[in-house]
Amino acid sequence: MGFLDSIKKAFTGNKDKEEYLNGFAKTNANLGRRLRYISEDGKVNANEFVDELMVALIDSDVGFHTAEKICDDFLNRADYYWRVRSKDMMIDLLSEAMHAVYGEDDKETVYAEEGPTVILMVGVNGSGKTTTCAKLANRYLAEGKKVALAAADTFRAGAVAQLQQWGERLNVPVIAGKENEDPSSVLVEACRYAVANDVDILICDTAGRLQTKKNLMIELEKMNRVVGKIIPGAPHNTWLVMDANTGQNGVSQAQLFNESTKLDGIILTKMDGTAKGGIVLSIKNDLGLPVKYIGFGEKLDDLKEFDLDMYLYSIIEDFKNEH
Repeated sequence: MGFLDSIKKAFTGNKDKEEYLNGFAKTNANLGRRLRYISEDGKVNANEFVDELMVALIDSDVGFHTAEKICDDFLNRADYYWRVRSKDMMIDLLSEAMHAVYGEDDKETVYAEEGPTVILMVGVNGSGKTTTCAKLANRYLAEGKKVALAAADTFRAGAVAQLQQWGERLNVPVIAGKENEDPSSVLVEACRYAVANDVDILICDTAGRLQTKKNLMIELEKMNRVVGKIIPGAPHNTWLVMDANTGQNGVSQAQLFNESTKLDGIILTKMDGTAKGGIVLSIKNDLGLPVKYIGFGEKLDDLKEFDLDMYLYSIIEDFKNEH
C-alpha cells in the first residue's frame, strides 16, 4: 500500500472531505496540469519528473526554498527505491516528501486551566479577520463553550459594527470600543468582562493595521501586556489571519507579525478562491508556524480545522488516479 493510499481511508471517513476537495480544487488542478506530461504507460524518470515538479510547486506558491527542499527529499526517496519508476510510486514519494517538509504541529492550542482562554486574532485589513472571529466563535459554541468577542479593531471603519452584528446573530456578547479608541483599553474591558461572567473563550479582533514595523511592535506588545495583567498567562494563543490569495506576500506579512509578537499559528482564509494552496507548506517550512484553520467559504461553518493528511490527499489524489 502506497503512502497516499494509507491516508485515503481516513480521508473518506472524514466529515469535512467534500469541503477539503472543493476548497483545494484549484490547487489540485494547477498541480495536475503541470504534471500531466507523465506517460500513459505509467513509466517515468524521477529526474525528469522533479524538473517539472519544481515548476509546479512554485506555480502553486510553495515558495522556492520549500519547493527545493521537497524536490531534494523526493529525489532521495526515489534513489532509495531506484527499481521503481511507476507513476503511482512517484506520486506516493512526492506526498511523503511534502508530509516530511511540513512536519508536526509543535504549537498546540493552549487552553487556560482556570478562567477564560484568550485568543488574539491579528492580521492586515481585508484578510477576513473579523468574519473569522465569528466563525471561530461558532465552532466553540458548537463545543458547548461560553464565548465572548472583543471588538478591538477600532481603526477600521465598520469593523466594530460588523462584529456586533455577528454577535447578535450568534447570541454572543461583544465588548466593543468606540471608533479610534485605543485597542488595548477595549481588551482590558473585555478581559474584565470575561472574568466576571465566567467566559470560557474570549476571542479578540485586534486592529488590522500594518504601518511601520516599529508601530506594529509597540501596539502588539501593549495588547499582550494589558491582557496578561487581567488574566494571567493571556493571551494564550495569538493567530494570524491571512488571505490565501496573497501567496508569498502573505509569508512576508506573517514574518513581520511574528517578529512583532509571538504567533502561535496561522488561519488561512478564502482558500476556495485560489490555486495557491502550496502556501500551507511554505508557511510551516519558512516560518515554523502551523496552519490551525482554513476558511473555505463565507458560511459560518466553512472554517475547518487543518489536517495535514486531508490537505495532502486533496491536492494530489486527482492526478494520481488519472489515466
